[in-house]
Amino acid sequence: MTTDTSPLSRQPTVLDYSSPTQFRFMIHQLPKVEFFTTAANIPAISLGELVIPTPYKSIPILGDNLTFDNLSISFIVDEELQNYRTIHDWMIGIGFPKSRQQFIDFRSSGSNTPQAGTGGDKSSGRMPDVGNVGLSVADKAFYTDATLTILSNKNNPIVEVRFSDLFPVALSGLDYNQNVTDVEYLTATIDFRYKLYEMVTIE
Repeated sequence: MTTDTSPLSRQPTVLDYSSPTQFRFMIHQLPKVEFFTTAANIPAISLGELVIPTPYKSIPILGDNLTFDNLSISFIVDEELQNYRTIHDWMIGIGFPKSRQQFIDFRSSGSNTPQAGTGGDKSSGRMPDVGNVGLSVADKAFYTDATLTILSNKNNPIVEVRFSDLFPVALSGLDYNQNVTDVEYLTATIDFRYKLYEMVTIE
């Protein structure tokens, strides 16, 4: 197989630029956050490397372990703090700082995630691929899936970034201040960890 070096055949077919405002974010666990989302990111990824020492220059070779950065989203907080409290309650359910009953209550009634976990393949006796690692029905209540849809300049969906098995790791605080001259509505930021994300082209 040879590389085509003709300048005409190597021209890009898409000349429009990606706009930072053209996106839509959906997360199953947080329906009250979706509508108010103002910012989201496609997380960075990095690939480790192995360095082979030599008497001269050390030689780097490609690694085989990817590191995914956090997914971060920002949203406007509603005046009753409903969307903020859904994340707060989710994290309280995971961490149960007061009693184990907080964990039990969230798992049974606080989660909006469909509890359809398969539990994984526990009978094969081998380590499954990460994409096939399942969660028990009980565990599934604490995770969720999300989709970041990238839109064209005409608001048509063109790419979906699909995140699987998210859970929150950080929620920013809310700062109230009567000294401000102009009203700036409160926003909050959530950081998520997740199993994987994949990019899918929408036909």
